[in-house]
Amino acid sequence: MPVKLGVNIDHIATLRQARGGVDPDPIGAARVCRAAGADVIVAHLRQDRRHIQEADLQELRKLFKRGLHLELSVAPEMLSRGARVRPDSVCLVPESPSEVTTQGGLDLKRNEKAVGKAVEKLKKAGIGVSLFVDPDALSVRAAKSLGADAVELCTLRYAKTTGKHLQQDELEKISLAAYLAEELELELHAGHDLDYSNVAPIAQISNMRCLNIGFAIIARSVFTGLKAAVVEMKRLIVASR
Repeated sequence: MPVKLGVNIDHIATLRQARGGVDPDPIGAARVCRAAGADVIVAHLRQDRRHIQEADLQELRKLFKRGLHLELSVAPEMLSRGARVRPDSVCLVPESPSEVTTQGGLDLKRNEKAVGKAVEKLKKAGIGVSLFVDPDALSVRAAKSLGADAVELCTLRYAKTTGKHLQQDELEKISLAAYLAEELELELHAGHDLDYSNVAPIAQISNMRCLNIGFAIIARSVFTGLKAAVVEMKRLIVASR
């Protein structure tokens, strides 16, 4: 099966919020991404509203009848606000007010009760649920036991590791976690710090179904334009299969 590309538009909204105006418009960016081959539009509604706003989500839902994926913390308020939009799917992610970006997967052992309630609430609303987890057996098994439909494996350590052998070790961890997810009948996604130089080996994992990528595409678009940046990422993913 082909690997879907989910494009995260948060950083377009970050630029808009920096000036408090209307440009650049994340809704317009989403249109360009879809026209260029993105299968899914991804947006993270943070508690501090540093980029995406509820109004953005409402406009995205009106615009796209399918392929809207939200990232949310397990905070009850955020779950309620996100569920009102009726996205196709939600990925539950850890969230800290002081972080620049997500620092790793959910600690499912420490947050088992809150995550379990969040999964139950979203699934009752007819929303598909994935959990953002580190690529290890305990996390993948915990995601299954909590009722998730999918896991999104955090690729941060893989992306940040330097040296061929060390990066290969990280890739092997992801591959083993992917194999376990397949055994447990969990749909497999991956993301975080993937870019044009490192995406191919992750896309080559046989049961990979979706890669969610944001910053690298938006950063490339400064020089090439957004359409070209999405087209190139899509081409790399397709070629890797």
